[in-house]
Amino acid sequence: MTDPMLEKLVRFQHPDRTLGYTRSLTDSTRAALFGTDEDALRATMQHLDAQRAAAARELAADPQVAADLARVPFSPGQRLVAIGESATADRLSWFEILRTLLHSERPDLDLRLENLAVSGATTTQALAAAPALRRQAGDWVFCMLGSNDAQRFGTPDGPRLVSPTETLRNLREIRAQAHLGEHARWVWVAPTRLDEALVAQFPFFRAAAITWTNRDVAELTAALRNLEDLMIDTADATTGPDPFLDDGLHPSLATQKAIAARTLASIHIRHQINQPSFT
Repeated sequence: MTDPMLEKLVRFQHPDRTLGYTRSLTDSTRAALFGTDEDALRATMQHLDAQRAAAARELAADPQVAADLARVPFSPGQRLVAIGESATADRLSWFEILRTLLHSERPDLDLRLENLAVSGATTTQALAAAPALRRQAGDWVFCMLGSNDAQRFGTPDGPRLVSPTETLRNLREIRAQAHLGEHARWVWVAPTRLDEALVAQFPFFRAAAITWTNRDVAELTAALRNLEDLMIDTADATTGPDPFLDDGLHPSLATQKAIAARTLASIHIRHQINQPSFT
């Protein structure tokens, strides 16, 4: 068995993304940062990898997912890039599940997937990191940001970490600063709903006097619909059993699977309706 605290740290934290100046971290250095040894780190990584692989196999067995995988609108050799916060940085995230699915079920496409998400990031921090996004030159860029902006201090009506107006300004600017190529595609992925009761009860959030509301999530989702490019609504991804981790904020593996399936279905439908073919 793995240590639950170590698993949570390894699942959501990526020192190589937040400590870019270190260039290449060794397993020994990573283990030290997590307060463990190399064997425990490897065992934890393998445990998470096994969960992600199992989730991908379960999705691949779904006839609708299999059909969507067979007609994904990606061209061979394309680069898919994700930017976001913990819901995407998660080693069991929707994007990591898509990586596993595409590599196992569509090896013919030889796709390259790059996850730039950083747990805890606000849209302001993501905007500051825009040059890194530009260097990736993604053919498809998936952006799932805004949950951390909506953090409120004290009560559900308390001040927000980042105002709604600034959140939208930042998102538009991130999109502009990406400097996408002529045939590149941008996809907005709306943050998931949350369980307000679990959020209110979670000891860390209570001690820090911070909270989140579904009202803010709904307002952001509505605003994303008014932006250009495809927007994937994740609201129905949280309707299954046990949709969240114990904090009520982070999506469970079941929800991450649902977001991955929703993403595959949405990009296929949008491409069929009004997207030009890639050359």
